Amino acid sequence: MILIVFDVDGTLVDSQHMIVAAQAEAFAAVGLPAPTRERSLSVVGLSLPQAFTALVGADGPVVALSEAYKQAFGRLRARAEIRETLFPGAAALLARLNREPAVQLGIATGKSRRGVDHLVALHGWEGWFSTVQTADDAPSKPHPAMLEQAMAETGAAPAETVMIGDSTYDMVMARGAQVSALGVAWGYHTPEALRTAGAHAVMDSFSELESALFERIAAA
Repeated sequence: MILIVFDVDGTLVDSQHMIVAAQAEAFAAVGLPAPTRERSLSVVGLSLPQAFTALVGADGPVVALSEAYKQAFGRLRARAEIRETLFPGAAALLARLNREPAVQLGIATGKSRRGVDHLVALHGWEGWFSTVQTADDAPSKPHPAMLEQAMAETGAAPAETVMIGDSTYDMVMARGAQVSALGVAWGYHTPEALRTAGAHAVMDSFSELESALFERIAAA
């Protein structure tokens, strides 16, 4: 068996417009100017307290920003004015991997459990993931706990586990857990940053990612 763990935001889902809009509302709620779009996206992948600490410092209104962000995100999602769309190729690859007997699928994300449950229900992925690790369950990336817990839940060894993500936090987490680290170039951190953070390889497309994963499955 091979355990293939996916990040969500920036890897499977193009959520940048929702994230930037929710951050802007959160900063407005506490009377601070919003960060630039580039700065907003640089912290995607971290859990909310860590993300806002990175943006305003440990002495800033981290708790208030986190709460305002969650409320803003919920409002924006309910109004459906901004879409969180899957990247082209994501759905097809997950479906193919779900049909593969040698594969267990997992998620490791800075999103809440509620956010992941919404995503799974929206796309009909119920029962596809053997393990789901969220910001509610473990320390924030890049701490390796999410992957360590995923392996413990599925019985996978580090040599049998692959982490796929778009951020440096994903790559550092993967290396800390001693699993394969595959970066994707279509997310919010640059390929150069991913390689510097320890990516074993960076994929330019879902077709390239699919080929790499099924080579690994065939070899196993």
